[in-house]
Amino acid sequence: MDTERVQPATAVVVEDLPIDAETISETIRRALRLGAARPEPDELTVVQEELRRHTALLLPLVRAAEARLPRDSVIAQSVAARLTGIAERAGQPLRPDTLAAHSQVAGTARDCQYLLAMHSAANRT
Repeated sequence: MDTERVQPATAVVVEDLPIDAETISETIRRALRLGAARPEPDELTVVQEELRRHTALLLPLVRAAEARLPRDSVIAQSVAARLTGIAERAGQPLRPDTLAAHSQVAGTARDCQYLLAMHSAANRT
C-alpha cells in the first residue's frame, strides 16, 4: 500500500459543484462503521481518500461562512481553530500502522461530519 502519494485535501478545490450531503454522509457512516470490523489497509486508504475529497470540497465553503462571523467572538475563534486543525490533519499521509490508520480515518470522518454540519447550518440562514 503506497500511502506516501496521498494528496492533501487542500490540493483540490471545486467550488462550483453542488454539495451532495447524502453521499458525504454515507461516506462518513461507512468510515465510522469500520470501527466494528477489522478493515483491510486498502479499505482504510480508499475511505480516507473519499473523506479527503469531501473535506476539500467543504472546507473552503465553511471557511467562507466562518469569515462572516464577528471577528471578536469566541465562536469565530473556535471555528477558525477547528478549521485549521482539520486542514492540517487532512494533509497528513495515512499512517502505516493499521490501528493508527483506523484511528486517523475515524478522526477524518468526524472532521468531515463537522464540516458538513457547519455547511448545512450556514445554508439554512
